[in-house]
Amino acid sequence: MDVPLWLALIVVGALGVKLVRPPWWLVAVLLLGGYLLADSFLGPAIGTAVK
Repeated sequence: MDVPLWLALIVVGALGVKLVRPPWWLVAVLLLGGYLLADSFLGPAIGTAVK
């Protein structure tokens, strides 16, 4: 099953905010950082580790 990256980020962000209650700026930084990291040269390595 292939899940789009944007959908996975929304789900993880919503669950994290609901369960842990971190500040919104921290959530935004983590989500943006994860998105940028997935598009970097480390993306294939992360994809292999996740699969």
